[in-house]
Amino acid sequence: MQTVDFFPPVVDDPYVYGWIAAANAMSDIYAMGGEPFLALAVAGFPDDLPLEILGDILRGGADAATEAGVVIAGGHTVTDAEPKYGLSVSGFVHPDRILTKGAVMDGDVLFLTKPLGTGIITTGIKRGIASADAEAAAVASMRRLNRGASHVLRQLPEIRACTDITGYALAGHASEMALASGIEIRIDTSLLPILIDALDLAGAGCVPGGTGRNRDYLTMADADGVTRVALASTIDERVAALVFDPQTSGGLLFSVAKSHADAVGEAFAVAGEPLWMIGEAFIGHGVHFS
Repeated sequence: MQTVDFFPPVVDDPYVYGWIAAANAMSDIYAMGGEPFLALAVAGFPDDLPLEILGDILRGGADAATEAGVVIAGGHTVTDAEPKYGLSVSGFVHPDRILTKGAVMDGDVLFLTKPLGTGIITTGIKRGIASADAEAAAVASMRRLNRGASHVLRQLPEIRACTDITGYALAGHASEMALASGIEIRIDTSLLPILIDALDLAGAGCVPGGTGRNRDYLTMADADGVTRVALASTIDERVAALVFDPQTSGGLLFSVAKSHADAVGEAFAVAGEPLWMIGEAFIGHGVHFS
C-alpha cells in the first residue's frame, strides 16, 4: 500500500502539528486494513522562520511514527511561503483482508471511531474563540492514531467495508461508500459523537471554508435530479455544519452485518477503543441524514 498526505498547520504548536499531520497521513493505511511500516517526510517551509520550528514539526511527526512502529527513512523539503508537512507512507496488507469502500451491504450497521468537529474547533483556535477545553479535546482526538481501531477490525473477519473521515467530511466519505457499494446509507444525527463546544462554535458561524464547499458539491443535483447527500428538513443547521465539516485525522467509518454488531462493540470495549453506532445501510442510493 502507498499513500501520501500533507497540509498547513492546524494548531499553533509546531510539535503537535507535526504529530497530527503524521497521524493523518498514516490513517489511510489503517483504513484499508493495513499496517504502515515505512514513511518519507514531505515538507515546505518559509526561509524567514527559525529552523527550530521546522525541527519541532519533524520531531512531532517522528514521534507519531515511532508510536505506530513506522520508520521515517528520509524525505524532501522545499522553500514555501507557508509551512506544510506530511508523510508518504508505505504499508502491508494481506490481499484477502483489504478493507474497501465498496463492500457495504443491505442490512449493515455503520460505526464511527472518533467524534466530529475538528475542523470547526481548529477554525475557532485560529480565530481565538475556541475554549481551552475544546482545543484540548480536538488535539487529543487528532493525535490519537487509528492504529488501535484498525487492529481490532483486523481481528474481526466479519468487517467488510471501511474508510477514514478526513477533509471530505462524514457526509463526503459516507457518500463514497454508498456510491462504491451501490447502497443507501442512513445516518441518525442524534447518534453522532461530537467534540465539546463544536456545536456552539458552529452556531456562532465558526466553520472552515471547506464546510461550504463540501455541502455545495454533495447536495448538488445531477442531470437526473439525484444528489449524493440529503438532509432532513428538521436537522439543526449546527448539526448540518458538523456533517460537512472537514476533519483532520478523523476516525474510521466501517460497516458490519447487524447480527455481528454486539460482538464488534464488545471487541472495541475490551481494547479500550471508542466506538459509536451511527446508521444503517439499505437498498437504494446516496446518504440520508435524519
